[in-house]
Amino acid sequence: MNIKPSAELRNKYNEISNYCRETKEPIYITVNGRGDTVVLNITEYDKMKAELELLRSIAEAENDVSNGRVSTIEDTFKDIRNNLNARK
Repeated sequence: MNIKPSAELRNKYNEISNYCRETKEPIYITVNGRGDTVVLNITEYDKMKAELELLRSIAEAENDVSNGRVSTIEDTFKDIRNNLNARK
């Protein structure tokens, strides 16, 4: 874990930015010795957000299955066809 005081973010931004881009690791910024902010390369941040969204979708699907909120593939396609035909 790479931890830096907030003064380094202000004074050494380019170094911190390069570190995050090259290592794909975050840097934890502290204020008065306490955790405050995390700096992360935007590519890694976008990847992390996408993975989190996928995990949320999987959790919702598992919850639907556990609670019986499912239908057959035939019924699903029938509903889709009906909706498409209703729009015509």
